[in-house]
Amino acid sequence: MALRLCCAWISILLLLLLPGLSDGGKLLVVPMVGSHWLSMQEVVEKLSEKGHEVVVLVPEVSWQMETTQAYKVVTYPVSQSLEELDNSFREYVAVHLTPKPFPLNALAMYNASVHVFSTFFGQCKDLFHSQETLRFLNQSGFDAVLTDPAFMCGAILAHHLSLPFVFFMRGFPCNLHFSAPQSPSPLSYIPRLFSFNSDRMTFFQRVENALISLLELDYCNGFYGEALKLSSEVLQRDVSLMDLVNSAAIWILRFDFVFDYVRPVMPNMVFVGGINCAKKKPLPKEFEAMVNASGEHGIVVFSLGSMVSEIPMKKAMEIADGLGTVPQTVFWRYTGQAPPNLPKNVKLVKWLPQNDLLAHPKTRAFITHGGSHGVYEGICNAVPMVLMPLFGDQMDNAKRVESRGAGLTLNILEMTSADISNALKAVINDKTYKENIQRLSDLHLDRPIHPLDLAVHWVEFVMRHKGAPHLRPAAHDLNWVQYHSLDVIAFLAAVTLLFLFISFKCCLCCCRRCCGKKGRTGKATKAKSH
Repeated sequence: MALRLCCAWISILLLLLLPGLSDGGKLLVVPMVGSHWLSMQEVVEKLSEKGHEVVVLVPEVSWQMETTQAYKVVTYPVSQSLEELDNSFREYVAVHLTPKPFPLNALAMYNASVHVFSTFFGQCKDLFHSQETLRFLNQSGFDAVLTDPAFMCGAILAHHLSLPFVFFMRGFPCNLHFSAPQSPSPLSYIPRLFSFNSDRMTFFQRVENALISLLELDYCNGFYGEALKLSSEVLQRDVSLMDLVNSAAIWILRFDFVFDYVRPVMPNMVFVGGINCAKKKPLPKEFEAMVNASGEHGIVVFSLGSMVSEIPMKKAMEIADGLGTVPQTVFWRYTGQAPPNLPKNVKLVKWLPQNDLLAHPKTRAFITHGGSHGVYEGICNAVPMVLMPLFGDQMDNAKRVESRGAGLTLNILEMTSADISNALKAVINDKTYKENIQRLSDLHLDRPIHPLDLAVHWVEFVMRHKGAPHLRPAAHDLNWVQYHSLDVIAFLAAVTLLFLFISFKCCLCCCRRCCGKKGRTGKATKAKSH
């Protein structure tokens, strides 16, 4: 009896001492497919390890999204096939790899973006048609929603369930991740996405920046047209793009100011750049053997990301020619047909341990498409980069790396084999690139808390406190006139003009009296003399 009582007390103490078992919350996760899931998954697994009940909501047909047993996965039926999703994204990439004159290229890219969004957003429509799934979500008693809002489904669902929500993202295509939380964005030194400018702009670049800022909300309203229509149907009220996103409790953003340009931010914005940088692990034996065989010249790592692994043959052959001019061994992640001119120093692989290869002391350069995950792995491991941006924010990411002197950017549509060769030789042989990327790496890694722990803390914070309303600025309650104090300026201008008008009238009146008095005095003096 005494033994049983003792065991019971020990069990109670364990329950109290282990926070994961005693005060774990319940979190709904609505992820974004593709590479966006890679770093969010780490946050989800960490939250699950800490004892929270985490439910990840995914469509039955999910695109490039692997899940694990570390958390509960709930699926819902969808109408699209995997082939449809693959074809849609393949067409999207093909548009970006097809040269066209401006403005035809911009229009084609916009139409391709709207089309791929429409295809993938169809899964969100299917979610709201699944009454069984909605009933489960309504009855589950979640504390908060963690979502990547690129496709807006998580934001719509959070509003529908009346739950506080946390955004985990790189950014929106139209500055919404700064304008929605009311963060000031002066056009004079903060370049807009797709401007490909740095924070040091010429006069005409600032003109371009201003024009982009005028157009970007219209661009996003068109891009998210179907999401706005669905949200209005689901929430049974008119919903604007700003309505959907400006009530996010916390914005967890996957960049920092070692990589991005310095700018004003709000207190509910948390920066976790480099959250995907993993600790170095030993290389698989086959890779270790090839790396060691590279000799004193070392290796180059080449990957266009997890979502793009093949390109048109003509371009692949040009790249192969360029890679063959350097003495380094090149590991090229590529699943397409091997170019016939593939040189001996290039090893084609369907998969490679990217972070572990970048962390190897023999790695001399990193050829990347400029996605934020790859760029941060390059920064964390201090490897100079040659960037071949394809779409989305990759061009702007490449500009940021290049402006820091940590790499060179090539236009994948216009580059030749000589351009590739020259760029690779420059970042490998010119020591300033290595010095600059090493300085960025030292700054990035000198931080008081790891980005993963920071992200987890703020998700738990929102779960515990049911949001973060104390971090929401009063600017949300002001209209455009009040926010810019145009009414105050108009009032002060009116008072100033009234004061000047009264002063002018008083001066005029005084002048008239003085002049009139002088006239009467002159007439009186004349009469006396007669």
